[in-house]
Amino acid sequence: MAAVFLVTLYEYSPLFYIALVSVCFLVTSALVLGWFGLGVPVILRNSEETESSTRVLKKRMRQVKNPFGLEITNPAAASVTRGVTLTPDCLEDCVLTCYWGCNVQKLHEALQKHVYCFRIKTPQALEDALYNEYLYKQQYLQSIKKNDKAEKYCQLPEDAQVVDFGPVPRARYPLVALLTLADEEDREIYDIIAMAAVIHIPDESYRLSCRILYQYLLLAQGQYHDLKQLFMSANSPAPSSSDTFPGESSPDRGLLEKAGLAGDEPELQEENSKDCVVCQNGPVNWVLLPCRHTCLCDGCIRYFQQCPMCRQFVQESFPLCSKKEQDEDELTRV
Repeated sequence: MAAVFLVTLYEYSPLFYIALVSVCFLVTSALVLGWFGLGVPVILRNSEETESSTRVLKKRMRQVKNPFGLEITNPAAASVTRGVTLTPDCLEDCVLTCYWGCNVQKLHEALQKHVYCFRIKTPQALEDALYNEYLYKQQYLQSIKKNDKAEKYCQLPEDAQVVDFGPVPRARYPLVALLTLADEEDREIYDIIAMAAVIHIPDESYRLSCRILYQYLLLAQGQYHDLKQLFMSANSPAPSSSDTFPGESSPDRGLLEKAGLAGDEPELQEENSKDCVVCQNGPVNWVLLPCRHTCLCDGCIRYFQQCPMCRQFVQESFPLCSKKEQDEDELTRV
C-alpha cells in the first residue's frame, strides 16, 4: 500500500521533486559546513583554525657538544698514490687512526655492534668489530693535543701496490679516519666518544675530488648519528674560506656552534648574519626536515607547511637555539 502511494505521488505530484531536491540540498550543505562533525575541509574557517592546521611538528632536540673536528687540507692534491693530509681540530686530547681499504659491510656492522654489543671507545674496539677487514692501518702514536691543528699526513705504503679500489659500487671505502678520546676521564664527560669519517680519495678508477662522504658520531649511550650539513640562506657577501665550516657554503658559525655542528673558530662578523628569507627581518633559527634548509625565523615558522626554498613538504622542524639563548646572545653582543 505504501509502495502504491509513493508511486502515485511520484507520478502525479510535483511536491515529490521539490522535497527530494530540498533534502539533497540540506544534506550537501550539512556536509560542506561540517554540521555532522565529520571534519570535512570547508571554505568557512576562522584564522586560528587555519594557523593551527598549518603548524608543523616541532622535533624535540637534545644539544650535545661534539669534541671532534676533521678537515681535509688541500683536497685537490690528494690521491691514493700521493696520500692525503688531514687536520684534526679537537676540544680534548684525542687519537687519530686511519684505515685504508675498509670493508663497507664490516664498517656498518661495526656501527650496529656499537649499538647492541659493545661501545667503540678505542681504535682496538673498532678493529675487533671490523675483524681486521681493512688493507692498512696507520695510527699516530702521539695523541693530538686539544686545539692543536697540526696537519697529519696519511699515505698507503708503496709495497701495498694499491692504485684504485675498483669500479663503483665499491666493496671497500678508500679511507676511514677514526677519532677517539685519549683520556678515559673525557669519555665520562662527553656524550660523543668517537667519530668515524668516511673519506673518498681519488684513484685511477674514480677521480671524484677528495671529500668527506659521511661522518658518524658515536655516543656513549650506544647510539650513532650521521652528521648532516645544514643549508642556510645567504643574503650578504660570502666570508673568506678560512671562516667557513668544511663542506658548508657560507654558514652562520654562531648557530652551527649551538647545534653542535661546528668547532672552535672565530665567529663571523655581524654583517654576515643571515636573515629570514620571508620577512628579511628576524634571524634564521629553524631547521626544516627532511630538506634541512635553515631559512625561517621564529615568527614565520608557524605559517609554512612547505619549505620556502625548495617547496618540499615539512615533516618536522627544530630550533637552533631557544628564545632564552637568543636573548642572552643579544645581551652579550650589546
